[in-house]
Amino acid sequence: MSELLSLRDHFLISMPHLSDPHFSQTLTYICDHSEYGAMGIIINRPAGILVHDLFTHIDIDYSQVAIAPTPVYNGGPVHEDRGFVLHRSTLRNWISCHSITSDISLTTSMDILEALALGEGPEEFLVALGYAGWGPGQLEQEIRDNVWLSCQANSDILFRLPAEERLQAAANTLGVNLHLMTSHAGHA
Repeated sequence: MSELLSLRDHFLISMPHLSDPHFSQTLTYICDHSEYGAMGIIINRPAGILVHDLFTHIDIDYSQVAIAPTPVYNGGPVHEDRGFVLHRSTLRNWISCHSITSDISLTTSMDILEALALGEGPEEFLVALGYAGWGPGQLEQEIRDNVWLSCQANSDILFRLPAEERLQAAANTLGVNLHLMTSHAGHA
């Protein structure tokens, strides 16, 4: 990518003036970015259900392990009926697993959910329904249009902070206070 370096393993921070209901006030983790487009998971928008509710819905028995009340996230408006698990990379090979970095992977197969229900999955994970997608050049244009800020991803923000703190925490890594920014777009 000559025009813009890959944003894989970066956060996209929505600008305060972004009014699209799918992306307003979101923090998105970019899983893949190339000349073919980009794919990410929104990581700060709980879907209103918990992981054990999801297990019940898809008939996975989780009765053998005490599962902490972990939210499922609205990962984005594309394929909202499909599950995506962002997690720390493990030695175990999952059926459909994509390494994003040496430390973070994205898995879409049921075997990881079954392992989580048995207490045998990754310790740090985030389950999302749906994803965010951009066609070739679309994300680059949105960044030029001042829709997004980007910064290197941080696994503490991704896995350890409460959802409501993630957006501002990512902005803090850039020295930006989103509460002080105007909700009107502009270019100098």
